[in-house]
Amino acid sequence: MSSIALPPLSRAIHFYEAPIGKKAVMAATGIVLFGYVVGHLLGNLQIYSSNPEQINNYAAFLHNPSNAVALWGIRAFLLLSVSLHIIAATQLWLQNRAARPIGYYKKDDVPASYAARTMIWSGPIIGAFVVFHILHLTAGSVVALKDINDNPATPDVRANVIAGFQHPAIAAFYIVAMLLLCLHLYHGVWSMFQSAGVSHPRYTPWLKRFAAICALLIAIGNISIPVAALAGWLK
Repeated sequence: MSSIALPPLSRAIHFYEAPIGKKAVMAATGIVLFGYVVGHLLGNLQIYSSNPEQINNYAAFLHNPSNAVALWGIRAFLLLSVSLHIIAATQLWLQNRAARPIGYYKKDDVPASYAARTMIWSGPIIGAFVVFHILHLTAGSVVALKDINDNPATPDVRANVIAGFQHPAIAAFYIVAMLLLCLHLYHGVWSMFQSAGVSHPRYTPWLKRFAAICALLIAIGNISIPVAALAGWLK
């Protein structure tokens, strides 16, 4: 008896229902979100430029009406990636919990074990941070924002970032969120390689070191900005 070939959509659904399918979705969306985090950091680090207007010029370019379609297209793509990442992660966690009610983790790699245990709650906290970040530096709902020449299309990003981070509570929340992001990225980056099939006793330690270095550099870069604002190093 010949097997009946499933239509592509049915095959995709069947693949996603398995744990490997959810891990594949998390890996693919994780690559997108990791790229965004790196790009966002590089944009933010322009605040250290010798030209005080560098970061404002960058923001003005992003808010230029001629870039509106591309900008909102990227935002929609990122929102879709975040949504799929959260859904796949939640479903995978529930699936694993149902299969193994009493969880356990290997203790031979304490940092990886700790990062894995914190993934399920560091994710939602980072999500809450993203919402707060938008309310803070985009909507102006936390601290009043300044615009250059009172034009909303040209926000004074440099002044807004410095003024916002001079509030100790806001700076502390950002720092804690970036530490959690560091843990999340550390586990997520090397797990992404595993999901892609790159798993070997010879390579795994190097992949974990690579993930740790990436996560630490991103955390240090992001945390340096509120620390510099609090210390008065940014004017």
